[in-house]
Amino acid sequence: MSDTPRIEVSRRGFLKGAGLTAATTVLDTASAIAHDTHDAAKGSAVLGPAAVPIKLHINGQEHAVTVEPRYTLAETLRDQLNLTGTKVVCDRGSCSACTIWVNGTPQLACMTLAIDAVGHKITTIEGLSRGDQLHPIQAAFIKHDALQCGFCTPGMAMSCAALLERNPKPTLADVKHAVSGNLCRCGTYPKVFAATLDVAQNGNKTARLLDPNPAQEG
Repeated sequence: MSDTPRIEVSRRGFLKGAGLTAATTVLDTASAIAHDTHDAAKGSAVLGPAAVPIKLHINGQEHAVTVEPRYTLAETLRDQLNLTGTKVVCDRGSCSACTIWVNGTPQLACMTLAIDAVGHKITTIEGLSRGDQLHPIQAAFIKHDALQCGFCTPGMAMSCAALLERNPKPTLADVKHAVSGNLCRCGTYPKVFAATLDVAQNGNKTARLLDPNPAQEG
C-alpha cells in the first residue's frame, strides 16, 4: 500500500472546499426553485402592483371596483362602496367586528383580500334586512338593547344571524360559542344572548314588532 499517493489536505483547505461545495448546492437549489416558480407563474395571471378592475357580488348585486391587490375586503366595502356597516376595529383578525358572510359562512373582512372574494357571494350587515324590513336578529338587538358603542354590533349580529341560519333553535351554549370570537368591550354579551334566543323562540315575529309597514303577504 506504500505505492498509494498520500494526499495532504490542510484544515484551512478542507474548510474552504466544504464551504464552496455548500455554497454551490445552495445556489443550485435556489436556481431550481426560481425556475419552478417561473414555470408555475406562466400558467396563472399575475395581478399588481398597480390597481386592477374586479367585480364583487355583494348583497345580491354585482359591483365593479378598481383595487390594488393588497386591499382588504373591509377597505373595499367601506372606502369604495360606502358599505360602512362593516366596522374595522382591530384590523388584525382578533375582534371579529368586521364579520361578513362569504357564501353564507362568517368570515373576517379585514383578513380577506378583495381579489380573493371575486366569484363568491358576499353578505354584509346591510344585506341582512330587506328594504325597511329588519332581519329578526337586528330587530331583537334593538328590542333587548344589545348594543352600546356599536363598534362590535354589526359583526356580532352577523355571527348570531349565521348561527340561526344553520341552527334555528340554538341553546345558550350554542349562542355563546357562535360569538366566542366577537369581542365586545362594553360587555353586552348577556343581552346579545337574550336577543338571539328571543329570535329562536319567536322567529320573524320579533322583526314585525319594529316594522311600521310590514310587507303584505299573499
